[in-house]
Amino acid sequence: MRLIVVDDDRLVVDSLKIILGAQPQIEVVGTGANGNDAVALYAQHAPDIALLDIQMPGRDGLSAAREILERNPAARVVFLTTFSDDEYIVSALKLGARGYLIKTDVAAIPPALTQVMDGKRVLEGKAIEDINFDGAGAEAGTTRRPAAFVSLTDREFEVAELIARGLDNKEIAATAYMGEGTVRNHISSILAKMGLRNRTQIAIAYLRG
Repeated sequence: MRLIVVDDDRLVVDSLKIILGAQPQIEVVGTGANGNDAVALYAQHAPDIALLDIQMPGRDGLSAAREILERNPAARVVFLTTFSDDEYIVSALKLGARGYLIKTDVAAIPPALTQVMDGKRVLEGKAIEDINFDGAGAEAGTTRRPAAFVSLTDREFEVAELIARGLDNKEIAATAYMGEGTVRNHISSILAKMGLRNRTQIAIAYLRG
């Protein structure tokens, strides 16, 4: 597989280029430091996978991925992040990214990229079932509930589903016919019951389920 690697940390780029390039099935065909580099490199090399840092000075990876995917909806974009609860992750997945990897867990990256080539999404190196972020074919609250969410009420689970689809509080309120204050209360209850810290962790728990 042919990759481009884009990260504003030159040490990360050089390390990944060496480590990934040592894999017989992987060729790093280009490297860059910001979102503009990512767009240009993708246009130049048409790689199998674009491995992008999600947060970079200037133009970030999310903006670059949006342009890449608008030009080529079949593009495989995988994000690198330092923390698993990065607030950009849900937006990235909704955008059409194939997942995200923790950049410090280098050993997990090559097998995860192989899974992406096989058509899977990967979260922290683990494959998950594909997600329909448009909600086509299913209304919120009607899908099978993952085991991690059994302690939630029906309305709380509905809110969790809508969070996983990338909706903000105002959009959830409009979709689920409740006030924004009620949405915030449900989110607080979900976090407390599940022992989570933020809405992104709710979304990741849902996607893994």
